[in-house]
Formats: sequence, C-alpha cells, structure tokens
Amino acid sequence: MKIWEPYLQSQFQKSLFFICPKEHGIGAVMQESALKEHDIETPHGVLHVTMRGVPKGNRPVILTYHDIGLNHKSCFNTLFNYEDMQEITQHFAVVHVDAPGQQEAAPPFPSGYRYPTMDELAEMLPSVLTQLRVNTVIGIGVGAGAYVLTRFALNHPSLVEGLVLIDVDPCAEGWIDWAASKLTGWTSNLVDIIMAHHFSTDELTDNQELIQTYRLHIAQDINQDNLALFCGSYQYRQDLGIERPIVGLNEHTVNTLTCPALLVVGDTSPAVEAVVECNSRLNPTKTTLLKMADCGGLPQVVQPGKLAEAFKYFVQGMGYRLEPIKMCFHTVSVCVTPQHDSQAAFPLLTHSNSVKAKRENCTVKGPKVYNVACSLLAVAPSATEMHWILSDQIKATSEQCCQHDPFSSSLSCLIIALQFPMFSSVT
Repeated sequence: MKIWEPYLQSQFQKSLFFICPKEHGIGAVMQESALKEHDIETPHGVLHVTMRGVPKGNRPVILTYHDIGLNHKSCFNTLFNYEDMQEITQHFAVVHVDAPGQQEAAPPFPSGYRYPTMDELAEMLPSVLTQLRVNTVIGIGVGAGAYVLTRFALNHPSLVEGLVLIDVDPCAEGWIDWAASKLTGWTSNLVDIIMAHHFSTDELTDNQELIQTYRLHIAQDINQDNLALFCGSYQYRQDLGIERPIVGLNEHTVNTLTCPALLVVGDTSPAVEAVVECNSRLNPTKTTLLKMADCGGLPQVVQPGKLAEAFKYFVQGMGYRLEPIKMCFHTVSVCVTPQHDSQAAFPLLTHSNSVKAKRENCTVKGPKVYNVACSLLAVAPSATEMHWILSDQIKATSEQCCQHDPFSSSLSCLIIALQFPMFSSVT
C-alpha cells in the first residue's frame, strides 16, 4: 500500500507542501499560503480583512491594524516582505485588518453614514476572530491601529497574547491638537495633517522620496471621504484610561494591559512623547520600550530589519520557538505525534519512548534519507499539533505503517511512509 501526496492533502485539511533542494535554504519547505480576502459582518459594520495561511495548532495568529492615511498594504508590506520577518511568519498565520473604507478600491460610504468610534472599531475584532476561527492573537498596530488593538486587549484580555504597539498614543486628543486642526482647516489640508502625524519636520524636508511616495498614496489611493471619517474618529478618541499597577495594592484591579507589550517609536518621531507616556502607564514587568535610533515615523517602513529582529525576540520571550524550516530528501518516512507547543522539539529523532518503539516496525528503501528540521506543516482535526520527525533508521514497510488511523487520539505515535516517485520508491 502506498500513500500519495493527495492522501495527505485530504487528511491534513488540504495543506499543500513544496519540497525543494536543501541548498535553497529556509524557503525549501513551506505551506502554500495564498492570501484570502474576507468581508466580515460585525456589530458595527463590515470589516475587510486579508488572511495569509491558516492558524497553526495552539499558536496565536498575528493580527495587524494600520494607522490613518494607510491601509494594510502601505503600512505593513515593507515589514512583512522583509526576509527576517518572513522567517518568523512561517510559524504563524497573519490577519491584516483594514479599517472600514480604507482598503484599496473601497467604495464611498453613503450619505449620512456614521463611522464607528475608536471603541467600536475595537469591538468589531471579536467577530473577525470568531469568523476566521482564531483563538488568540499577537497584535501589531501603528498609530490609530495601535490604539484600537490596545482597547481590544483591555476589553478582551483572554483573546490577546501580546501586543507590538508602534507610535501609540493612549491619551485623548489634546487642546493643542484640536486647535491646530481647526485653524489649518481639517478638510482642505487633510493630507498635510496626516503627513505631519506620520513624519517629523526633518523627515518632511530631508527624505523627499519617501515623503512623496506616501503623500501621493494618501491623496490618490485612499478614498478621501472615507479617510476623513476615519481621521475624525481618531480625532475624537477617548483616553484609554490605563494606569501603572502598584504591586500589593491594585495590581489585580487597575485598568491596564495584562499581556506582554513592546512599544516602538523612532527617536525623531512626532509620537515620541505619547509613546513614553504610554510606557509610564503600563506594568514595567510586562512592557518593553524600543526607541529606534536614526528613525522617525513609520519605523516598520524605515527600519524593517530592526523591527523584525525585535519582534523575533518578543515572540521568543513569549515562549514560541522559531526553528528554521528546512527539508531535503529523496525518500522519507514521517512520524506524526500530537504535542503541546511547549513540549515540541522540532527535529527530535528520539523524542519519546513511543517513537523508539515504533521504529522497530518500519523500514525505508531508497538511495538517500535526510534529516528534517521543520515546525508545524499541518494541523490534524483531532490533534493540537502534528510534528514531523524523520529517522534514517526506521524499519518497516509502508504497508505496516498504514494499519493505523492517522487521527486516532489513542495513538501516541503514528508512522506514515511517504513516496515521492520523482526521486525513488518505497516498498
């Protein structure tokens, strides 16, 4: 009996794997993760979201929320296309949220439409998680998006495992901000006001190429009426009301974030004071402030490498391992066993006694067998995670391996023989 790739595809929720030579590096094995767009109904309107990949076992999903004047592409593409960030996101599904009416080619809202408040934008997110079957998230938000994600975490702490907050402002709009917007004319100078929100005065004069790119994007690619509504919602935001807990006094009753938080700001950003203020209000044992040197606004665009490295350490500090995914073989046998993430060892050949016991019943024939070092490639319906373990000393036939139900919860270890006819045969 031979097991072919379509069999695994149907069993593992139609996950498709690409197997390439080892010298191709970390991209040698990857799960097909085409972007899927969704329009999701929520209590406060429809949200446009874009999802890459599928939730991987008990790992959270990375959820992003952009700033005013941007959408998920212009805000996050530079970061998520960066090589180091792609190595991280191989281990997590990603959900990009576009604020209502801010996505590409968004239609204008009808006359009289009331745009959601910032608090209502936060309350739209639980519906997104429910619809996409996401249990928990690690949020990455910028500016207005950071505010929304912070409010979401305050209201639904069980849904948020961690937050990366870039240029976050926890305060209500100050009188100076309000006066400046009124004096300059909110509608006629919307693009200029948003540019001043994103970039420092020096950046506006020194980095002409970047500034021109974003000025044109804000003016031409975003529906201006929709943008004005989003800006108005952020303009009249409420104070988040977070306070730094005092150990032994109010640590269990104070309104503050309970998840780890990484605050990020460029050292010349217009948001420096606001981010420092936010840091002073949060639990210092769970909060890290990263002030990037030689960086102004939009550090995820200007310094994607530094931010990707910081995010990697942040995720690892939360207990998630980020082993590189590499696979190269001519003929393989795969041992699949459900494991909790905290117990997982990615290329362990002697992980458990059950693995050792089963080895005596399998054999592989073929010219070469290589070790596999990969994390999660598929999720079985009845298992928390399925980890792939390869041994070059497994002794049995593929027929013997197929006698077990691959999703039986009573099996501590199951061995499946794979055949890839383009290389050799397994008999």
